[in-house]
Amino acid sequence: MDETMIPIVMFIGMTVVFVALFWFRYKGRSEMQSTIRTALDKGQELTPEVIDRLGHPKSPKDKDLRYGILWLSLAAALVLIGFAVPEPEALRGLLAGAAFPVCIGVAYLILHKFTDHN
Repeated sequence: MDETMIPIVMFIGMTVVFVALFWFRYKGRSEMQSTIRTALDKGQELTPEVIDRLGHPKSPKDKDLRYGILWLSLAAALVLIGFAVPEPEALRGLLAGAAFPVCIGVAYLILHKFTDHN
């Protein structure tokens, strides 16, 4: 396989992920508007608080904890991949790459620790 295919496949993969992200966000907003339209057609009164709650659902209390664990597991995966590759340069590179998700994961865990959960 030609080495030029690697970046092409990477950019195609990133494009697919972003298109899917925007598509699902569009579908969610469209369904919310359809729900509001149906409620108004049936004569139900919608207060601004209800509309705001429909548009911006309440995020879970442990969102920071979940994100922190996710980032730390990504860092652990990078470290394990580094140990699986027999080249020492690859290990150093992957350890350096794992430092970024470790810092983000620790920051999320700190945010979770100091956030009011009531």
